[in-house]
Amino acid sequence: MLFKYIAVDKLEVQKEGTVEAVTIDAAIGAVQRRGYTILSIDPIEEKTGIEALLNIEFSLFNSVSNKEVVILSRQISTLFQAHVSPLRIFRLLSAEVENNKLKKVMNEIVEDLQGGSTISRALAKHNDVFSSFYVNLVRAGEESGSLEKSFNYLADYLDRSYEIVTKAKNALIYPAFVILIFIGVMFLMLTMVIPRIATILTESGQELPIYTLIVIGLSDFLVNNMALIFVALAVGGYGLWRFIGTEVGRRTYDEFIISVPYIGDLQRKLLLTRICDNLATMLSSGVSMVQALEVTADVVDNKVYQEILQNSLMEVRGGRSFADAISEYPEIPGVLTQMAKVGEETGSLADILQTLANFYRREVNNAVDTLIGLIEPAMIVLLGLGVGVLLASVLMPIYNMTTAF
Repeated sequence: MLFKYIAVDKLEVQKEGTVEAVTIDAAIGAVQRRGYTILSIDPIEEKTGIEALLNIEFSLFNSVSNKEVVILSRQISTLFQAHVSPLRIFRLLSAEVENNKLKKVMNEIVEDLQGGSTISRALAKHNDVFSSFYVNLVRAGEESGSLEKSFNYLADYLDRSYEIVTKAKNALIYPAFVILIFIGVMFLMLTMVIPRIATILTESGQELPIYTLIVIGLSDFLVNNMALIFVALAVGGYGLWRFIGTEVGRRTYDEFIISVPYIGDLQRKLLLTRICDNLATMLSSGVSMVQALEVTADVVDNKVYQEILQNSLMEVRGGRSFADAISEYPEIPGVLTQMAKVGEETGSLADILQTLANFYRREVNNAVDTLIGLIEPAMIVLLGLGVGVLLASVLMPIYNMTTAF
């Protein structure tokens, strides 16, 4: 069962989220183990059918994209550098925002600021737009009196993060599109073209090659079981989606993704870039290592690395160094561990982590460029081979028929 909770952390920052558990007591225990104090927790009524689909559609069209947050952060940073007051900054930007949800959020922030709230506390109420990383960095700027610097860090960080994630996603769109087209073409040929040709070939009475018999058999299976196949795919897809939505399913999926050849290596470098960049940005802003690890563990989008960071956080709280805490995990490269150790010994951990983030960012860019360079010829070969085998399996018997006469 899924439970929604509202809680506060040790810094009294409000947190909202969901947790999967058998009973409400188990859900409360799971939230408390994260170090949160629960304000409320309630089971979520699962919606099915058209109601769930309508909710999904509404959330897709009523959301704030990462690009919008990047642009907003850059605008806030620029206005802070111009020494405009925070209240006026958010008031000005709320009038310029086109996204209705973001406009509503900005107006609520303006109201909170007018009521005497701090910027970080006002932002924390909208954790679906501003992540805990974002809020904590702003809070660090408030405590150190360098909000301009914090928003500048945020704008630069979000620019880097958005650029690299977008590039990685765009690199995978083309092969996914080509593969879908390939599957569609093969399906149409097997269900509409091959059955008509198969009738001619079987009525000719000639002995058909084994590869032709395989293609005809596959075509017959698809035509005779089309409804069953679609139902199986729909049920299987829905079941997989629900499984990935659970804690165990999400971890299994994340573990699988980072183990896939080449794609897994790209994903690991992308995660290491985000982790190093997050930690470097927060440490540079005056946030403690414990708090930086806690926030980074919350925002990293992979359960495997999230568990590594959470376990490392417990060890750092116990007095162990960051480098020693992460050295036990094979998912963390040895170069990262060694350089982090040097950074701790010399007091320049933030700079070392930023250097590592830049290194992994270059590695991701190189890997994506290589992938893009290989995709086109690989897809051409795949399409040519698939269509060639399919056509050869029917054209060769037809050619034999014509030469027999």
